[in-house]
Amino acid sequence: MTAPTRTPPAYLGGLDAETFGLAAHLAQFDAKLLANPEGRRTLTRLDPLLFGLTYLRHHLRDAEGRITFGDAHLDWCRAARSWVRPPRQPAVHRDAYIAPRNMGKSTWWFLILPMWAAAHGHVRFAAAFASSATQAETHLSTFKRELDTNPLLRQDFPDLCSPAKRPSGGNVADTQSMFIARNGFVFAARGIDSSNLGMKVEERRPDLILCDDIEPDESSYSLELARKRRTTLVDSILPLNVYARVVISGTVTMPGSIVHQLVKHARGVETAAWISEEGFAAHYTPPIIKTAGGYERSVWPAKWPIGYLKSIEATRSFAKNYANDPMGADGALWVPDDFRYPGPDGPDPVTHMMLSIDPAVTAKKGSDFTGLAVVSWSAQARRCTVHEALAVKIPPGVHMRERVLALLDEWPQVGLILLEVNQGQDTWQSVFHHMPVKVKTVSQSEPKFTRAEGVLNHYQRGRVLHARRLRELEEQMCAFPRAPHDDLVDAVGSAVKRFLPTKQREVSKASSASYL
Repeated sequence: MTAPTRTPPAYLGGLDAETFGLAAHLAQFDAKLLANPEGRRTLTRLDPLLFGLTYLRHHLRDAEGRITFGDAHLDWCRAARSWVRPPRQPAVHRDAYIAPRNMGKSTWWFLILPMWAAAHGHVRFAAAFASSATQAETHLSTFKRELDTNPLLRQDFPDLCSPAKRPSGGNVADTQSMFIARNGFVFAARGIDSSNLGMKVEERRPDLILCDDIEPDESSYSLELARKRRTTLVDSILPLNVYARVVISGTVTMPGSIVHQLVKHARGVETAAWISEEGFAAHYTPPIIKTAGGYERSVWPAKWPIGYLKSIEATRSFAKNYANDPMGADGALWVPDDFRYPGPDGPDPVTHMMLSIDPAVTAKKGSDFTGLAVVSWSAQARRCTVHEALAVKIPPGVHMRERVLALLDEWPQVGLILLEVNQGQDTWQSVFHHMPVKVKTVSQSEPKFTRAEGVLNHYQRGRVLHARRLRELEEQMCAFPRAPHDDLVDAVGSAVKRFLPTKQREVSKASSASYL
């Protein structure tokens, strides 16, 4: 199943955080209608933003009492309006929203938007999941506190604010993990690893599934736990109701995590199989918006002025917490400052160029990728340049051969294919026979981490440039050895060590030819 195409609704007229004016937005509503319950119910029925401003304004104020919005808030309100119409097909209302940390995701997705939908009957059963049961129950507690203490909400929606009663007079459900209102609305809160199969109240199953920050901090997470959590999501939570609207919101905590995979999908970098199979549409909000006019602005100008964002843009904290880029992850070796790029004089003149391949022996769903790196050596500048780094999942055989031949056509200066053959040596000999350039095989005996340390030494001494920002390679390097894949690290490392041996010799134009 492929992710459905979404048509942006006309609600809010396509306004963004820079052009949205709160006063102007409120001025379009009749003040007399907003002064009585029936008018408020009528005006807010199709307008979650107005609902939030009317009933939950205190959750939108900052420390100085101001109410401001970022692009993501307006996008989320537009998206929630699709809940007004009941789903007609299974697995078509599944969305993921990734935005900078402290953007207010929990306030909107666990409080304002589900409360708006519950108050107006757009949603009858919300099931909310977080990384831990305590975290999810805290969100439900905030929701119930509003039902108990918000005078305007209690006046206008009394059946939502009162718990359902048994004939004996006791509450049907008003606990830390579940609330059933008198109007029939159900809100259940669970940790994502709880037992969730079969969750239903009488014959009703959740028609809104919310997953907010379902992954813990990197210090208590791992790739194996991420795989288990994804399995829980796909095999236990989504089947609760295939017709349910599903929302995943969060911030990247670790390379290869669920949210990181969704970011890659949203940015068109790479789509994990489960995302397309389950029909998710992913929406990524960057911290700095590049406009059609060619200038930059903040995603939330009132909270993060563009000057502030630009001042921290080069930090690891910005990468991880604002840009949802695992370049900000705490790897053991590389940091973003280790990457250098050509200066104003342009790239180094190329003396020799090779295609380095770290192949995967299969192309199954759980297999490693094949790493392909085009790396050159400049005798004049006495350093390497990485021109291309690609991670592909291609089965060994004719398709792999064709992909390599296409790269050789794209990079005619390549004079050598350097092929790691620690696994499947016979296979690769049958694939790379009679190539138009020489093929050199290499078997790695040195531990992977030790090899990477030697390559990092060349980076830090300025002996390796990247021809441009090579995002996937740089992500793997910054997360190494905790990255989900390190095929590009190996492919680039093999080429760099070939050009720059650990015991570096004096390289002249004559002796450098020995790399062949």
